[in-house]
Amino acid sequence: MKIILFSISFILMIFNLKAQNSNMIVFSEQGETFYLVINGVKQNQQPQTNVKVTGLNADAYQVKIIFEKTLTNQKEFDKNIYFNTKGEEYTYSIKLNKKGLYALKYVSQVPLAQAPQAVEYQTEVAYSESPVEETQTNTTTITTTTNSQNVASNSDVNMQVNVGEQDMGMNVNMTINGVPTGSSDVTYTETTTTTTSTTVSSSSYGYDETEDDVDEYEVHQGNEHSYHGRVGCHHPMSQSNFNSAKSSIESKDFEDSKLTIAKQIVDANCLTSEQVKSLMELFTYESSKLEIAKYCYKHTYDVENYYKVNDAFGFESSIDELNDFIKK
Repeated sequence: MKIILFSISFILMIFNLKAQNSNMIVFSEQGETFYLVINGVKQNQQPQTNVKVTGLNADAYQVKIIFEKTLTNQKEFDKNIYFNTKGEEYTYSIKLNKKGLYALKYVSQVPLAQAPQAVEYQTEVAYSESPVEETQTNTTTITTTTNSQNVASNSDVNMQVNVGEQDMGMNVNMTINGVPTGSSDVTYTETTTTTTSTTVSSSSYGYDETEDDVDEYEVHQGNEHSYHGRVGCHHPMSQSNFNSAKSSIESKDFEDSKLTIAKQIVDANCLTSEQVKSLMELFTYESSKLEIAKYCYKHTYDVENYYKVNDAFGFESSIDELNDFIKK
């Protein structure tokens, strides 16, 4: 009986952990206004200096910072964010690094129960995976003046009314005893409605200029130039970002969870063959290693070096199956 109760408690605990969401706060240290884009979708519809996004339930997200158009000298940039612990509020700041480039810097994280409730000048939004449509209405007013004509008859009255689907203003012109009483001014309003989407193009490979890895990324680019074969993608992950991603995968206890997170990371990044090999070594089962090796192939920079991943397999049959997959 105790074993059954323990098993039920354990399952409920795992379910609660998976059901927990996280929050993310991004603020600019110098008060620059910006749009926060997560996985290609703009979250705040007006540029802000402090944005809090709630309801984040995945382990990894691709974040883009787009500064307000008035800040023409500021360049947008990307950052891959990893939540190693669910049910916490993560805070990041936008700041200038040593090279004078803007970067997204980790500040802190606290359990949601301990997070402050309201902060002045902070915009709070619920995470949205679908672009929100913005409607812009343009109004044009046109006035047309027409002179009335004399009427021969003393009893004639001329009245002209224009009726249409548009908003309309009208003046009535009358001629009595052959003398025109005035001119006709017809005014109508033309309204044009334009609907646009807030989907924002995001970098396919997650290159981000952070203070800690700008130099490392440039060195990594230098290594790229030494490879002259066929390229499968551009801008492989910097080693610091890759190490952070590995830590997120290693923190999970179940093989299926590790596979899910690994695929999320691979979808948003470009890897080298050596990084793919290192990723495969995080898995216990041969089937998992083979699955991630197949999944990573189209996200690999130096595809002609892909033979290096074979060292992570334990069986020759896995190598043969991977080769058949690549040929197809």
